[in-house]
Amino acid sequence: MSQKHPIVAVTGSSGAGTSTVKVAFEHIFRRESLTPCIIEGDSYHRFNRAEMKVEMQKATDAGNNHFSHFGPEANVFDKLEETFKQYGETGSCKRRYYLHNEAEAKPYGLQPGEFTDWEEVPPGSDLLFYEGLHGGVVTDTVNVAQYVDLLIGVVPIVNLEWIQKIFRDAGERGYSAEAIVDTILRRMPDYVNYLTPQFSRTHINFQRVPTVDTSNPFIARDIPTPDESFVVIRFSDPARFGVDFPYLLNMIPHSFMSRRNTIVVPGGKMGYAMELILTPIIHEMVARKKS
Repeated sequence: MSQKHPIVAVTGSSGAGTSTVKVAFEHIFRRESLTPCIIEGDSYHRFNRAEMKVEMQKATDAGNNHFSHFGPEANVFDKLEETFKQYGETGSCKRRYYLHNEAEAKPYGLQPGEFTDWEEVPPGSDLLFYEGLHGGVVTDTVNVAQYVDLLIGVVPIVNLEWIQKIFRDAGERGYSAEAIVDTILRRMPDYVNYLTPQFSRTHINFQRVPTVDTSNPFIARDIPTPDESFVVIRFSDPARFGVDFPYLLNMIPHSFMSRRNTIVVPGGKMGYAMELILTPIIHEMVARKKS
């Protein structure tokens, strides 16, 4: 960890809703006049889109039906660890971008699914902000989590996560329901071994829990709305970040405490709660950096 060059990481699986946290942080950075160094988790995949298809077919032909973007074989965890370590020590690092679509790829003269070249980040950033799958990953050879000053998990209950993924992949990417289910099943071992353990290392978890029946996510006709859910916010150590629960309970209508380190808020107040909780933490981080 680094007081001089702090690192904030938001981690959650595909379809978990990490984009909501990303928007909350964008608001915080703008209000606090901060310049973050943005690191995208997808840029640490080992293979581009075309290569991944080839590698996946090779794995299948070899009898491995669980090769996925969630595991170490398809990612460069050591490079991610190196990025965090270097930034924490120097305030500088290298990064690249994974180009998801035509709009992102066109300015670089590349194809969707390809990577840009690695480049030095511009100097003068206030902190590093990572959003992706593996911000707190630990393996036998790599420990990314040790370099993170604020690790945040975004973890809907698993049935809701699957519903969100099914609707996103079908609506935005045109995948069939069968293909999406196959992807979920293929990723399951890596999900259990590499993604889930991260949420025991997070400093703050935001877990969305629906109040409607999601017992069979594969036949759901819609995604439960924020007003049809609660968000369970768990702090690993409230004293470390000076969490003022009475203040939060007063500021967030219909919130309540479920445990000594856990507050529950209405789903529609998730973004608001994030900004209330995270703004003073980020403010304190930057104050320590400047001092």
